[in-house]
Formats: sequence, C-alpha cells, structure tokens
Amino acid sequence: MLSAEQIRAARAMLRWEQTALAEAAGVSAETVKRLEAQDGPLLAGRAATIDAIEKALIKAGIEFTNGDAPGVRMPAKR
Repeated sequence: MLSAEQIRAARAMLRWEQTALAEAAGVSAETVKRLEAQDGPLLAGRAATIDAIEKALIKAGIEFTNGDAPGVRMPAKR
C-alpha cells in the first residue's frame, strides 16, 4: 500500500512540485497536497486517485519498495 511518505519522497527525487505530480496524474494539486499531508498508508482517498498518482510516478522512473521496509528508489540511468 502506498504511503504519504513514499509520495513525498518520490516527488522529491524527481524534483517535482506538487503541481507537476498533479498534472502527470490527472488530479488536482489540492488532492496531492491533501494526500501528502497524511501520515502513513493512504487509507483516505479514492483508490483510483491513489492509483493514478502511483502510475504517474512509476512512469517517471520511480520504483516503490514495500514489504518490511517500504520506500522509494530510482534505478541507475542507463
């Protein structure tokens, strides 16, 4: 499950403002702001919205790591 911390970290790695993520995901900047303000797993919010954000970040090159130590990473550029 995606967490607010993972979204903030992924966005920072990409050097994206909240508006850039919102545009890439097709959601409002206010939605990104509201989701990022939460702590922990994103339980509040529409599943389709969270999925769109996750897909936009993956398309931009982010990999989400889950399991015992959830996090984010960007693979080395080839």
